[in-house]
Amino acid sequence: MKILIPLATLIVISELCVVDACRSYCGNITVDYPFGIRNGCGHPGYRDLLFCMNDVLMFHISSGSYRVLDIDYAYQSITLHDPHMSTCETIVLGGKGNGFEAEDWRAPYFNPTSDNVFMLIGCSPKSPIFQGFPEKKIPCRNISGMSCEEYMSCPAWDMVGYRQPGMESGSGPPMCCAVGFESVKAINLSKLECEGYSSAYNLAPLKLRGPSDWAYGIRVKYELQGSDAFCRACVATSGTCGYESADGGGLRHTCICDHHNSTTNCDSVITPTGASSSVRQKTIGSLLFYFISMHIGFHRRH
Repeated sequence: MKILIPLATLIVISELCVVDACRSYCGNITVDYPFGIRNGCGHPGYRDLLFCMNDVLMFHISSGSYRVLDIDYAYQSITLHDPHMSTCETIVLGGKGNGFEAEDWRAPYFNPTSDNVFMLIGCSPKSPIFQGFPEKKIPCRNISGMSCEEYMSCPAWDMVGYRQPGMESGSGPPMCCAVGFESVKAINLSKLECEGYSSAYNLAPLKLRGPSDWAYGIRVKYELQGSDAFCRACVATSGTCGYESADGGGLRHTCICDHHNSTTNCDSVITPTGASSSVRQKTIGSLLFYFISMHIGFHRRH
């Protein structure tokens, strides 16, 4: 009987523990719904977005690939790093930076946050950001307490030796122009005719002493469109939210269950042969038979 007690405990644990078929890790970052790095996992709006390469999580959109620094599921934000983006220590010119421009169909699902400032560097007077505005009414502005005036006090500018007067003096466009993503809809250095850019976001309510303390990177807000009742119902029945190909093309939500997939939730689908329950019963039966046989054999030998 003593050997059956831990066996019963093992069975109970196996029944209560839910293995999330899609939750994964890349380095020290948890990849969970709505994201996924396995085919069929997560929300279909975030498919083919994240890739794990040598324990480094990468975010890929039309403008390029970015390293993922953090995913904050509570605040629904993801922080990205572009290796060719300027910071307070380094100014990168020559249009090498990726900027940020996603495919049109992805636009409803994520965009840089409203407190994320993009500082465009060395833009041509013919740049679209300077067109359509009356003189001295350019769109450059202070965003969440961060501005180009502060940014250009960074020591990296002294090493570049590249400054020029601003448009307000009537001598041409400013060397640096800070804009919000919502005002330009895409940070494409080629289309905007800019030589480089920097990006920073506000970690309010922290009071920053200057641009050397800014958090550099691209902070993206993600959201699910419409009701996510399907996923909630799936998770409530111990399933994992995913997607699969639908009849006639396209994709549809699917609930990944223990031994089958469901188009509703794990409780509402019963396979014709009762595969889900029969597999579990056979597994438990095999374990019981094995341990009882071991128990009887042990007593016979002694």
